[in-house]
This record gives sequence, C-alpha cells and structure tokens, in this order.
Amino acid sequence: MAQTVFVEAINQALIEEMERDENVFVMGEDIRRAVYGATAELMDRFGEKRVLDTPLSENGFFGAAIGASLVGMRPVVETLTSFMWVAMDQLISQAAKMRYMFGGQATLPVVFRATMFYGGGSAAHHSDRSYPMFMNMPGLKIIVPSNPADMKGLLKQSIRDNDPCIVFEDGTLFGSRGEVPDGQEAIPFGQARKFREGSDVTIVAIAGGVGQSEQAADDLSNEGISVEVIDPRTLVPLDKQAILDSVEKTGRLVIVDPAHKVCSAASEIASIVSQEGFWSLQAPIQKVAAEQVHIPFTPALESLVYPNPDKIKDAVRATLE
Repeated sequence: MAQTVFVEAINQALIEEMERDENVFVMGEDIRRAVYGATAELMDRFGEKRVLDTPLSENGFFGAAIGASLVGMRPVVETLTSFMWVAMDQLISQAAKMRYMFGGQATLPVVFRATMFYGGGSAAHHSDRSYPMFMNMPGLKIIVPSNPADMKGLLKQSIRDNDPCIVFEDGTLFGSRGEVPDGQEAIPFGQARKFREGSDVTIVAIAGGVGQSEQAADDLSNEGISVEVIDPRTLVPLDKQAILDSVEKTGRLVIVDPAHKVCSAASEIASIVSQEGFWSLQAPIQKVAAEQVHIPFTPALESLVYPNPDKIKDAVRATLE
C-alpha cells in the first residue's frame, strides 16, 4: 500500500494503461502542459502522437475521439463537466446511440474524463455536476470515484471497456490522499463498496459525499447512532442489490449527492428503494443534495448549496425520530 494523492492516481492509471496497450492515447486542451496534473509526464513518455493537444472545440475533438474508437483506438478525453454541453450532439446522438443504431456491429471504447470543479468559487458556468443527466441516456456508463484507489481502478476498467464511459472526477478530492494497493488492478463496474458497517441507518453517498458521510458517521457514533456508509462507485451500472440489502438491515436510508436534488442520482436511488425495498423501510427516505439553484460566485453563498456533514447528520436524525 502506498499513500497516493487522488490526481496522482489518475496519472498512474493513464501511464499504466498506455504502457499496456499502444492503442490507448489521450487528448484534450493543454494536456501536454498538464494544467490539472493528471497528464504529467505523458508527453515525455509517449510522445506527441499519443498525447494530443486539441483546439478549444469540444464538439470537434469529442467527435474525433468517437471516430477513433470506432476504428480500434482507445481514446481518453480530458474535459470539464462544464464544457460537455457544447459537445452534446456527439455525446448523445453519436457515442450513446451508435452501437444500438448499428445493430451491435460497432464498439466505442472511448473514455471521457469529466472533472467537476465545484465548491471553489467557479460560479455557475464552471461548477456543474452533471452525471444525473447522463444517467438518463442509455448507452453510457457513468463512473463516480470517491478515493484514490477507486479512481485508479475504475479508470483502468473504463479504458479497457468497449462501451463509452464517462468518469466524473470530483475536483474537491484532487488533493486528497488514500492508500492505493501496489499493482492496483482494474475494478469491475457495478460493485458498490461498503466503507463502514452500521446497523441503524444506511447512507448511500456519491463521489465527494462519501468523505462527508464518514465524518458525519463518526460524529453520530458519539450519540450512539450506528451508520452504514455505501459508495456505489458506478451509477451506470448500479449495484442496487448492495443498497437494498443494507436498507433491509437498517430500515432507514439517507442519500448524499453533490448534484442538484431534482431528478438526481439520489432521486433514482430513492425510487429504486421505494419500489423494491418498501417493506424494509421504517422511516421516509431522506435526500441530502445540492439546492436547486445555480451556483453563486461568492463563497459565502456557495457553501450553503452543497451537502455537508451537518446536513447529513440532521437527515440521519430525521429518520430516527
């Protein structure tokens, strides 16, 4: 085990997969300079043919990546969630639908690394957490790592997968540290991870919400409340059985989601448990998600929008009243 920074785990996964398979290449804006750190040293190791700086035209280079994947390459595209909107025709009309439209004759092993830089005063245009919208579109796999080991393992799996994958990288975690096993293998999709055993309440937490939920669980343990924390790790496919099994044990569910609360991943998880685990519930499901407002620029207001440990603790207590 080695203590590794979240962004270093991304870099390690890219290097190891590019060494493993010569068809893997990376592309994006200013990646040769490694502005965000994830693509450090790639240019020196692999050269300009496999590390491509692109123009400021997401619709163009997303389409180029999709085309490359159709002829046997495995592109990894670095982008920000806020820049994905200008490439929606490529993502939705092409990447998500091509395999179906071609009767299964086409494969698209393309990865979009979508970084979510929220919570740092980036305002409404640059603070999106858009994974719920892409969950709604069949044909895309949605990955939401919460720690360095999962970041590395899930990115490796995404690069090897033959379907379009969007890996949503939580920018609030980029400087966080965690243990990454030596020789970290790819982590299969659709397998939730239980971070904490508990008996009173289940918390299902997404991306940066996992660490906040663990902090809340620590505080609640001092009140005699035993909390189980589950990280789904991937939203498509979703390990709904792990969630249902936990709720069957605890009888209560709180969902922590950094995205906006309306039509969120939290809403879908709540719907699944309401429909398939209703008789296990002893209290109404609680959602702790971002408020349904655009993200303000001022830090004093922005901090009020997102989930935090205090909101999580209040939601847990509400299920026990």
